[in-house]
Amino acid sequence: MPRKLLKFLIIFDNTSLLYFPGQFLSGRVLIELQDETPALGLHFHVVGEGVVRAGGRQERTYDKENYIDFRMRLLGDVDQGPAILSPGIHSFPFKLGLPVGLPSTFLGSFGWIQYFCTAALREPKGLTHKNHQVFIVMNPIDLNLEKPILSQPFTCEVEHKLGVVACVGGGQIKCRVILDRGGYVPGENILVTAFISNASNVTIKRTKASLTETIEYLARGKTVQTEKRALAVLVRGKIRPGGKDEWHNDSLYVPPLPPTNLQGCHLIKITYDVFFVIEPKSMEKEVKLQLPIVLATYPFRNNANDVSNTWPESVLKPDTHYPSTLPIFRPWLHEKPDA
Repeated sequence: MPRKLLKFLIIFDNTSLLYFPGQFLSGRVLIELQDETPALGLHFHVVGEGVVRAGGRQERTYDKENYIDFRMRLLGDVDQGPAILSPGIHSFPFKLGLPVGLPSTFLGSFGWIQYFCTAALREPKGLTHKNHQVFIVMNPIDLNLEKPILSQPFTCEVEHKLGVVACVGGGQIKCRVILDRGGYVPGENILVTAFISNASNVTIKRTKASLTETIEYLARGKTVQTEKRALAVLVRGKIRPGGKDEWHNDSLYVPPLPPTNLQGCHLIKITYDVFFVIEPKSMEKEVKLQLPIVLATYPFRNNANDVSNTWPESVLKPDTHYPSTLPIFRPWLHEKPDA
């Protein structure tokens, strides 16, 4: 009966697969064999990488940076012959400390930040068995450790003069927008207050507030792709010439999202803004106010005596950008297999 590898698994002690920078990554490689098997070695590789890949096949832009590249030999010795593994289950433990300052796991349309382990069991005749296991890194942002101004109301205002277009009269639009603060975590609501005065002769078709995520992908120091999407939107109707409108703590819900920026990564940048848009009912361009906000992991404490941080459950929901499998495109897929 030929040799048969019944099981070849990488098992982490932390079953959630979620780690913080500076924590220990520990577990074991489990091998179950049906027959006695010689092995030249069992190699273990821990990888953390950031990759940007944009463009088509002919003009593809590619850049990469490494955060972890750690190799260890769990079985075998270079100076000795093959080890003989008996039938049954074999367990090979591993443990290493994750570096401080790792960027959070992220998977986007044109790039990713990914962490994974690979195990390779080599046999004397050249046959190599491989397996991999992804783990998730979260580099938390605590609003209590950020600039105190983020806990204060955030105000932006504009006075915009509408020009005369054809037979349409001009005038001035005044707008003041206030957010209850400048920093939030997933699961919270952004409270929007606004005052709009339409002193023009043009009807304002509608006003709109939107929470927007912008993902910027960089390669070789240049921006190669940008993704922008509205995550939550509020809309109000017409404001006639000479009219006014007011928003009073209207809520924009913050869904499960990765934190602002990806600290430690130089290839992918994530920013969040609240845009307040005034759309005139004419050929005039819309008026847009941009209010940048910080999206963090830990919220502001309720009071000075509260020393505990609450991590909203929404941060860990599956629809957050935490991939559980490797991206389809991997550089080594194009390498020649072992002889």
